[in-house]
Amino acid sequence: MKKVVLAYSGGLDTSVAIQWIKEEYDAEVIAYCADLGQEEDLAKVKKKALATGASKAIVEDLREEFVKDYIFPMMRGCAVYEGSYLLGTSIARPLIAKKQIDIARKERAGAVAHGATGKGNDQVRFELSYYALKPDIKVIAPWRHWPFRSRESLMDFASSHNIEVPTTRKKPYSTDMNVFHISYEGGVLEDPWKEPPKDMYTLCAPLEKAPGKPAYVEIGFAKGDPVSVNGKRLSPFKLLQRLNKLAGQHGIGRIDIVENRFVGMKSRGVYETPGGTLLHVARRAVESLTMDREAMHLRDSMINRYAEMIYYGFWFSPEREALQKMIDETQKNVNGTARIKLYKGNCVVVGRKSPDSLYDQDMATFEEEAVYDQKDAEGFIKLNALRLKMRKLKGK
Repeated sequence: MKKVVLAYSGGLDTSVAIQWIKEEYDAEVIAYCADLGQEEDLAKVKKKALATGASKAIVEDLREEFVKDYIFPMMRGCAVYEGSYLLGTSIARPLIAKKQIDIARKERAGAVAHGATGKGNDQVRFELSYYALKPDIKVIAPWRHWPFRSRESLMDFASSHNIEVPTTRKKPYSTDMNVFHISYEGGVLEDPWKEPPKDMYTLCAPLEKAPGKPAYVEIGFAKGDPVSVNGKRLSPFKLLQRLNKLAGQHGIGRIDIVENRFVGMKSRGVYETPGGTLLHVARRAVESLTMDREAMHLRDSMINRYAEMIYYGFWFSPEREALQKMIDETQKNVNGTARIKLYKGNCVVVGRKSPDSLYDQDMATFEEEAVYDQKDAEGFIKLNALRLKMRKLKGK
């Protein structure tokens, strides 16, 4: 292992990892940083990687690819883990891992590495993706081998080696950001009873400071993917970026949860997903008009399983790929527009329309009409009641 491709963010863990891998394995480290819309000065991150000891630093703009080929397919499946988490960190890992493998092939590197801890989900997500794409790759997971047992000890190492890191003892929680969300965990957040620090949030305005007047936004969909905001067509990344700003201004998208990690423990996580929350609500509005009932119910019955696949790290698995094909088939007629009201942390559907709507006002009306014979319902009900009657008649 003369070359190692490290997934590098510029944070505490991966900054220390560069120096530790060099010393432990006597190998050169290629730092790879994916631009997923984290709104950082990545030129500075690249410079820092080289200053920290990387032999090469690669920064790649993946923003459009990330949204188009990873976030949007996931959202077509309405993926929500344990009822509230929209999987912003989970969905980023397979793309980063894929690019690391691509670079490892190009650079003839024998190993890849990541800065995920031995207690978390990210180690699983990275490594399942690595092995799915290149079965013979060697993996270095520093947190599982180095002598440091806490972020305090990492900060001590960084200080002794003059490594600049963003984490401080005053704010020792870790963050992960991309265009879909930002997450916060660890440190002061480990007590699930304590309210998060007021100055912690980044994307969503505090409800106390959100506008006192509601705003309205119209989101257009084509074949299950959002394509426009207020009638203006935007690229996938720019669309999500725009919705982040709109929803964030109104305090939409904050959650504070205790989730079940794949490795078996519970963990407290705080997330901000403004644009994603808005898209999730708008999608369901358009789907309510355009999806066949049984197709929708079948897709919905798989949401938990599909979300688990992504959360657990099985993006490049045959079961996820097969389920994705079924999900995408159900989305072919999800075309239309949802109108959403934004106010004080809430996004409320106030209108929806579609050229492929299955909604028939003449059929649904409670007023007089001539397309539905209400007498037909009697036989329908009796047939459905037959097994219930027989159960009671037989004394069951």
